[in-house]
Amino acid sequence: MNPHSQALLLIDIQQDYFPGGKFPLHDAEGTLGRIEQAIQKARAAGMAIVHIQHVADPARGPSPFFNAGSEGVAIHPRILAAAPDAHIIVKRHADAFVDTPLAATLAQLGVSELLVAGMMTQNCVTHTAISRSAERYAKVSILGDCCCTVSEMLHLIALNAVSTRLPVLTLNQAF
Repeated sequence: MNPHSQALLLIDIQQDYFPGGKFPLHDAEGTLGRIEQAIQKARAAGMAIVHIQHVADPARGPSPFFNAGSEGVAIHPRILAAAPDAHIIVKRHADAFVDTPLAATLAQLGVSELLVAGMMTQNCVTHTAISRSAERYAKVSILGDCCCTVSEMLHLIALNAVSTRLPVLTLNQAF
């Protein structure tokens, strides 16, 4: 892999998923620490980093979480501090490619390979990684230990299911 053609996609690492938020996830704090390590390694390798931020669609009425203007919609400050110059893509769907400039941003950066990390393993992480739009990339992998969801069981089930479609790597395998 050429690190200059890779991007680390950081999906929905937002305040509502942490203790005190509207929908805290299992092992959110541990996952946050591992994602910080992934960011450090990606930056050292010269990889592009892209934040993906989910903002609920106001046309559909108030959402249980991720409402525009709420504290919970914000990207976690430790993630922003670790990658302050990364692009931020705002999305309204599980698949980060749908109705966003993600593909154009990745093309502008010269990206041909994706490493995907983030929150809600079975939803936004996997939907983005196996998106039809992701098929154009030479390689797409999920950093399994840099993702989490509502329970460890659901996280493991989702990673097992998606592993028939693309590689699920650990942080140490990816870098």
